[in-house]
Amino acid sequence: MNEPKSYDNRLKLALEYGPLLAFMVGYWLFKDHSVTLGGQVYSGFIAVTAVFIVIFAASILALWRLTGKISAMQIVTLAVVLFMGGLTVWFNDARFIKMKPTIIYVFFAAALGVGLLQGKSYLRLVMGDALPMQDAGWMILTRRITVFFVGLAVLNEVVWRNFSDGTWVTFKAVGLTLAMFLFLLTQARLLERYAIAEPADAPGKGPADPS
Repeated sequence: MNEPKSYDNRLKLALEYGPLLAFMVGYWLFKDHSVTLGGQVYSGFIAVTAVFIVIFAASILALWRLTGKISAMQIVTLAVVLFMGGLTVWFNDARFIKMKPTIIYVFFAAALGVGLLQGKSYLRLVMGDALPMQDAGWMILTRRITVFFVGLAVLNEVVWRNFSDGTWVTFKAVGLTLAMFLFLLTQARLLERYAIAEPADAPGKGPADPS
């Protein structure tokens, strides 16, 4: 059995959230500028989106090299970023990239919902190794995060359709990330209640060597 790769968690976090931060900073730096290519004028928003696509794809590749694995969520997110980001640049229309979070959240909510209708937690298939938990706990968490994803999709539609580009960019980079973090915090009691305790004498799980 292959041993999991060791890596610096700080670097992993930088690769996961760095592209979003770069997108937000890039927008505020270049929002009042434009780029002309092939006779076509692209706003700073579109130009930064094009750069973001490259940075995001590179970060996913770097995460794979760093951790030795890539999650289904990362694969789907990369596919949507490439597709919607590509449409944004091709048609010179920022609405496509603004709809990206909606598509991602609806996709995962639908996938989890299908599993729930079958009496299964697809979330467990993705995160089971990281969160040892009883079946009942997984079903509750899956129902909650499905509703949460639907709520985020609706919220994203409200923000991009009714507010400025700058408001949406900040919402995308900071608001959605903070919302996910707060949601996970609210699930702490659930995780504690349904956690599966690992045996103290399990191989490799004994007390650390004090030397």
